Amino acid sequence: MTFSSFQFFLHSQVHSGSGTCSRLAEFVHGLGGKRVVLFTDKGLTQAGITEKIKKLLDQTVKPVQLVGIFDEIEQDAKGEKINRAAQFFRDRQADALIALGGGSVLDTVKGVKWLLHLGKQDIHESLKPVEQITLPEAKPIPIPHIAIPTTAGTGSEVSPVAVIFHEKYQKKANLFHPYIAADIAILDPELTVSLPPEMTAATGMDALTHAVEAFFSPTAHPYTDAFAIQAMQMILKHLPVAVEDGNNLEAREQMLIASSMAIIAFCFSLTAVPVHNLSHALGARFGIPHGLANAVLLPTVMEGLPSFYQPRIESFSKIIGIPPAIDAVTGFLREFRKNVGLPDTFADWHFTPELEQELVSLVKQDPAGIYPIPDETILRIVREVFDQSINT
Repeated sequence: MTFSSFQFFLHSQVHSGSGTCSRLAEFVHGLGGKRVVLFTDKGLTQAGITEKIKKLLDQTVKPVQLVGIFDEIEQDAKGEKINRAAQFFRDRQADALIALGGGSVLDTVKGVKWLLHLGKQDIHESLKPVEQITLPEAKPIPIPHIAIPTTAGTGSEVSPVAVIFHEKYQKKANLFHPYIAADIAILDPELTVSLPPEMTAATGMDALTHAVEAFFSPTAHPYTDAFAIQAMQMILKHLPVAVEDGNNLEAREQMLIASSMAIIAFCFSLTAVPVHNLSHALGARFGIPHGLANAVLLPTVMEGLPSFYQPRIESFSKIIGIPPAIDAVTGFLREFRKNVGLPDTFADWHFTPELEQELVSLVKQDPAGIYPIPDETILRIVREVFDQSINT
């Protein structure tokens, strides 16, 4: 493996363990926060998890006050929702952010934090399709920020990236900033036990895809390899257990840790990520959940781009203990996907051949589309994952 210069930076403190949420007020106080807004979604409110976090803050003896709950966040972080959430924060004269939920909630709050830092009302005015602010230009954002993931997949609680749907461009934009990650990430497995098996599997495969893409990235380096390899091994061991027995706190905790490690590897080797490239495009066009999109696409993309994966396939094969060949790796991934109960294709989504050229265009326009995938390869992959038998 060869590598030249690289950058590695971790901003978030990670606190892991069953019941860690009980220290929430202590963490807010330690960061200097006094007036907190809790950001989440309706699903978690209906499940009673929002109320659980509210009680933890209401019962504190420290000078920390919950001044509002914003639970209007929907699937995918959206610019308009970020604008409304930031105004909600200002109207309550709040000074601290708590994000409770999956990737959409966590990314929305990153967008809120950045918008507040800019002192602007509309995120669309400042967010380009790719907004990359790196060290040393990036400056700390002094707004106390705690993230509590309720899924083990995106790792957004520790990542310096937010994926935000930009209504003006009608596409997802990527915001890179080392200080938009939470100051403290709380990995409490007790908050993930209610996650249904299918969602547990899909989010877990999202984390696995982060690790795999980080490992095969042309800019992988020793730091990203360390996180990616460890994350892969943990996911392969613990995801089937978490899917089979959602109340297994050890498996749930290990998946939360692996998810955070995988996204760190992914974000710091983010140059060529062809699986995510296709996943973003197809997911946005058809409304396919991101984790499921990655799960279906991962082995098919690897088979479609053998020259991209070949340089490290032997090392990867040793990690998972199979023969050093792409077909052996993809066969293993397909069997693993089957074992956690996920489908092989997107056959449940309506697809017609007339959409093919539109999808090629969407893949090429995706901000993650750095690696040039040939049109015929895109078409072959798309036809396979939609279970089409159309001749090329």
